[in-house]
Amino acid sequence: MLDYFGKNASDLREKRLWLLDMDGTIYQEEQIFEGTLDFLRAITDSGGEYVFITNNSSKSVVDYLNKVHRMGIRAEKENFFTSAQATILFLQKNYPGAKVYCEGTRSLILELQNAGIDVTEQVEPVDIVLMGFDMELTSQKLRNTCEILTLQDVVYIATNPDWVYPVSFGFVPDCGSICSMIKNATGKYPKFIGKPEPTMIDIVREQKHRSAEETVVVGDRLYTDIAAGVNAGVTSIAVLSGESTVEDILKDSVHPTYTFRDVREIYNIIR
Repeated sequence: MLDYFGKNASDLREKRLWLLDMDGTIYQEEQIFEGTLDFLRAITDSGGEYVFITNNSSKSVVDYLNKVHRMGIRAEKENFFTSAQATILFLQKNYPGAKVYCEGTRSLILELQNAGIDVTEQVEPVDIVLMGFDMELTSQKLRNTCEILTLQDVVYIATNPDWVYPVSFGFVPDCGSICSMIKNATGKYPKFIGKPEPTMIDIVREQKHRSAEETVVVGDRLYTDIAAGVNAGVTSIAVLSGESTVEDILKDSVHPTYTFRDVREIYNIIR
């Protein structure tokens, strides 16, 4: 019943809403981590439910569904809440009818358009520049973004502040790193929508009618996943299967409630 640092984690058996990061937590690229399927089954067997909350805006919910189904994970659309969905809600609430230039993947742009957002990929008078985790990034997109931010008075937002994205050989730059590159060229830095803001957690809790005491966040990044849990007032679990290390946890100002090597260790407690 003990976590990595010897802390009693038996209260995890009472949690009913599990908010799970994806990349670096339950899988890496196309490789599911050992123990993930057992872990997810134990959650539902105990009367709980899980929702994948991810800062990765490069894929739509449909893309994610196809991906996890290939891995054998049971999930429906209601099992996902992404930074792209949170950004759409933010735009609809605060900037209805705004014209948005999006530096992002085709999947993100299509998701915005399907939600009724007026999206353009051209350098023209716009109201908002939106930066996503763009795995299809080109020099022309970077030039367009810099041109708009330099010459137009626009709102500048980004889906997530993650510095890196875990891949099989290590990491590649994520949205936060791309935004830093843009800042070096324009002096502009965006408002971030996804984790560590508590918004995604609060929305899912409200949708699922669960209290903070029933909720736990699991992720591999201290400055996004764990910070979001802290900011939302819920239990947080850091796993060492992705970005964060033991050294990071010991020296960082953001501290998870519990720490485990991977989700298999969490399964061994809640099964």
